[in-house]
Amino acid sequence: MPAFRYVAIDASGKTARGVMEASDEAAVVQRLRREGQLPVRAEPDTGPSFLGRINIDVVRTGLRRQEIANFTRELSIMLAAGQDLDRALRFLVETAPNRRVVGAMERLRQAVRDGDSLAVAMGRQTGSFPRLYVGMVRAGEAGGTLASTLDRLALVLERERSLASSIRSAMIYPTLLFVAMIGSVSFLLTSVLPEFVPLFAQNGAKLPASTQFLVDLGHVVAADGLFILLGLAVCGLVIVQALRQPRIRVFVDRLILRLPVIGGLAREVLAARFSRSFGTLMLNGVPLIAALGIVRDAIGNQAAVAAVEAATASAKSGSGLSRPLAESGIFPVRTIYLLRLGEETAQLGQMALRAAEIHEEETRLGIQRLVALLVPAITILMGAAVAGIVSSLILAMLSLNNLAG
Repeated sequence: MPAFRYVAIDASGKTARGVMEASDEAAVVQRLRREGQLPVRAEPDTGPSFLGRINIDVVRTGLRRQEIANFTRELSIMLAAGQDLDRALRFLVETAPNRRVVGAMERLRQAVRDGDSLAVAMGRQTGSFPRLYVGMVRAGEAGGTLASTLDRLALVLERERSLASSIRSAMIYPTLLFVAMIGSVSFLLTSVLPEFVPLFAQNGAKLPASTQFLVDLGHVVAADGLFILLGLAVCGLVIVQALRQPRIRVFVDRLILRLPVIGGLAREVLAARFSRSFGTLMLNGVPLIAALGIVRDAIGNQAAVAAVEAATASAKSGSGLSRPLAESGIFPVRTIYLLRLGEETAQLGQMALRAAEIHEEETRLGIQRLVALLVPAITILMGAAVAGIVSSLILAMLSLNNLAG
C-alpha cells in the first residue's frame, strides 16, 4: 500500500505532520477527519529529495499573489452565478494569461475531476496556495458556502495587495533619493577630489588632514568598490542564514517591534494581518483553535507566533484569547479591546475584521508619516555630506593660497 505525507491541524491547534499508508489521498483525508484533525495537505511520499537533504531553497515557480487574487475573484463570481466547479475551472483554464497559470488551473481541474475536493487539490500545490488559503477553502466546502468563502478570500488578498502596494509606492521616492545621495558622494570622492591632488603636489604643499582623509576614502571606493559590494552581499547572506535560527529570529523580531517609529508601524501591519486572517477564518466556520493554528503559521513574526501560541493554550482552557495577547505586549491596545469585545458579545469574527480595517488605515497613515520623516532626513544627510566635501575643498584651496602668499 502506498505511503502519503500529510500536514494537518489537530484539536489543540498545533500542526501535525507524518506519513500514513492508504489507498489514495482521499483516504488519508477521510482518516484524518475521523481522528478529529483538519487536513491541510496530503501527497505521495517520495522520500527526501537531494535538495531537501542539503537544505537549499528552490526558487518558487507557483502562482503569484496577483494571479491568485484574480483566480479567486473570477472563481467566486462563476460559482455565485450558478456554474458548477468543473465548468468554472475550465473557463479559468481557457482565459489564463500565461502557460504557468494554465498548468496550475489544469492540475486543479484534473484533481477535482478525479474526485478530490478543491481544497485537497490546492493543498498539493504548496508553491501557489498558502495554508491559510487552503484552510478557508476547506471550511467553505464543508459548510456549503464555497462561493461566499472565495469572495471573502478575494477581499483578503486584495486588501493585502493594496497594503503592500501602498508600502512599495511610498518607499520609491526615499529609495531613489538615497541612491542619488550615494551616487553624488561617490562621484565627488572618486572624480572631483583627485583632480586637486596634482595641484598640491606641484607646489610641494601638504593637503589638510580632512581633505587627505576624503582623498584616501575616494581611492578606496574607486579601487575596492566592487569588493565592498561583494562583502556587503556576503554579509547579507550570512544575516539571512542567521535569521533561520529560531532564537536569533525571535530576538530580531522582538527588537523590530520595539524600534521607534518602525516598531509602531510593524505592530500595526502585524495586527492588521492577524485580525484580517483570523476574522475571515472565524466567519467561514473554522473552529477557534484551528483558526488560531492556521493564523499562527501565517503571521511571519516569531514573537507574535509565541503570543498566539499562548492565546491558543488559554482558549483551550476556556480563559479566552484577549488576555494572553494583551500580556505579550506585541499587539496594539485597540486590537486587544476589540477582540475582548468580540468575545463578550459572541462576535469575535466581526470584531476582528473591524480591527483589521482600523489597523490597515493606521498602517497607511504610518507610512505617510514615515515617508514625511525619511525624505527630509535623507535630503539633510545628502546636503551635509556634499557640504563636508566642498568645505574640505575650500579649506585645501585656502591653505594653498596661504602657501603662495
